[in-house]
Amino acid sequence: MSAVPGASREDIDARIGGHELRIALWRHPARRRSSPGAPAPAALLVHGFRGDHHGMDAIARATYRTELIVPDLPGFGATPALPVPHTLDSYVDAIRAVLAVLPASRPILLVGHSFGSIVAAHLAAADLASPAGRGGPALGSLLLINPISTPALAGPNRLMTGLTRLYYRAGSTLPEAAATRLLTHPAIVRAMSIVMATTKDRGLRRYIHDQHARHFSSFTGRQALQQAFEVSTRHTVSEVAAALRLPTTVLAGDRDAIAPLEGQRALCQLLPAGALRIAPGVGHLIHYEAPALTGRVIDELAAALPEDVSP
Repeated sequence: MSAVPGASREDIDARIGGHELRIALWRHPARRRSSPGAPAPAALLVHGFRGDHHGMDAIARATYRTELIVPDLPGFGATPALPVPHTLDSYVDAIRAVLAVLPASRPILLVGHSFGSIVAAHLAAADLASPAGRGGPALGSLLLINPISTPALAGPNRLMTGLTRLYYRAGSTLPEAAATRLLTHPAIVRAMSIVMATTKDRGLRRYIHDQHARHFSSFTGRQALQQAFEVSTRHTVSEVAAALRLPTTVLAGDRDAIAPLEGQRALCQLLPAGALRIAPGVGHLIHYEAPALTGRVIDELAAALPEDVSP
């Protein structure tokens, strides 16, 4: 359950890769309206690797004029794993299924953080290539937060990524009990949290570590986790950047070691309608370290969406 007041859970039935899947999502209603009785614009948020909807709670608290819809991806949080291997298409189809049940009267803002940026970008590119037949709202604009813009196995982080790959591979091949202990070990989860957090605020660091301790191991099966990791290291936003012919904002941290700023600048050069916003002094956890900025950006982008596209 989301810790944000006013949030409500909704489950939808979807068919992903020929299999039925019940997707859990959370709705955060807008707390302010541009005018009385006017429907609020909406944004759909896609969480990052090993995360779930809880990771978007701080953003939800800081977003005022936009309705937020936050699903759990297959194999994470309250959404079960699929009975077949999880691929990039699996995650794209899951978000497409969520979009299909939303009102079609107004375009929506699609938001993806980190791993979620890969999913969001590939969905947007596919939608623009074949716009008919999905159902639900059109994509009005795209916000990519700490996007994965460069291959994980290239550049300065390739050694760390290689070690991480060995870690997840061990988690998928060890006996079940040993694998579970390895993948959920509190010391390892804390080490990951320490590496990603850049804030000097002790209270915020405690909050980040607490959130990772609570929710970083909410995956539903080690094979699903390994498959998600493979997707996160084999794909990037840059693969489809040239096809993203819609307003696309990149929100990047200037201290992000996982998705470095130089890669984000290069990504923006590939985007037909790209804009770069930089969160100063922030790393890969913008959703924790700069939620107020993120909420403002979401409200700004959502407010710029056309109000009505109904005939």
